[in-house]
Amino acid sequence: MTRTPSIVDRIRSSSDGRVPFSVEFSPPRDEAAEARLWRAVREFERLGPAFVSMTYGAGGSTRDRTVRVTGQLAEETTLLPVAHLTAVSHSVDELRSMVGAYADRGISNILVLRGDPPGDPLGEWEKHPDGVEYAEELVRLVRDLGDFHVGVASFPEGHYRAPDLAHDTRYLVSKLRAGAEYSITQMFFDVDDYLRLRDRVSAYDPEQGAKPIIPEIMPITSLRSVRRVLELSGSSLPAHLEKRLATAAGDGPEENRAAVREIGIDVATEMSERLIAEGAPGLHFITLNFARATSEVLARLGDKVGSGVADPAPVTSARVS
Repeated sequence: MTRTPSIVDRIRSSSDGRVPFSVEFSPPRDEAAEARLWRAVREFERLGPAFVSMTYGAGGSTRDRTVRVTGQLAEETTLLPVAHLTAVSHSVDELRSMVGAYADRGISNILVLRGDPPGDPLGEWEKHPDGVEYAEELVRLVRDLGDFHVGVASFPEGHYRAPDLAHDTRYLVSKLRAGAEYSITQMFFDVDDYLRLRDRVSAYDPEQGAKPIIPEIMPITSLRSVRRVLELSGSSLPAHLEKRLATAAGDGPEENRAAVREIGIDVATEMSERLIAEGAPGLHFITLNFARATSEVLARLGDKVGSGVADPAPVTSARVS
């Protein structure tokens, strides 16, 4: 297996005081979507993110595309890819095969998630008869298979299946103790939720609390789209932001996307600035396979953000959508 840098190495390698950024892609559904993805990939490659992640569909619905595109990112670009891996609908043998497929493409950074059920992400979670029950087990499985660097998910508002925040904290710490080196949060829109998560983990286990918790940010460009994403994740917009976006969207049959987008970019920038001031180890942006919105936020942040790679192009403004 080709040895590649770890995510922790990348986010801690900045020596100029700037906070590194990273981005999340999704596997494309068809040829047009794949062309759009690669336009975004090339734009971000120019900007030099510390790493990029590739998501994984519920129930393994995008397994083959995820492996193929993540492998292409590793082999055909200068980007450092993180592959998502979920336990849903997979036996242990299938999970081992997936990890082996990543290793064959030179990928050693894996983000481990228990995952959501296919069909209804909020439905009852069922363990595969020959699979694993918890993400903690999947962390151990991946670590036992070789020299892999493993990350996990964390939830600033608490996972919707956790009975309370105390349980959610214990679950996260158990994943970190199992060998995860860092976590990436679910998207959120209240920075205080992130700060409280960080404080909870540090109070429960100072050693694990020292591991990076990377905040995930989604620049909103459509109210309808963000509502759907949040509905599927069991989260919601803060009431004040929901009202602000709804007013901007208007009452017509088609929302005023330009007005919503303007607020979304403002909010993402404001959140990023506060997260940087509060010592976040990095900023991880959901891109939906478009470069423009994230690039605009990065341009507004200016020299507050950097990359985890040498000599990236300066962050100016986006040229693609």
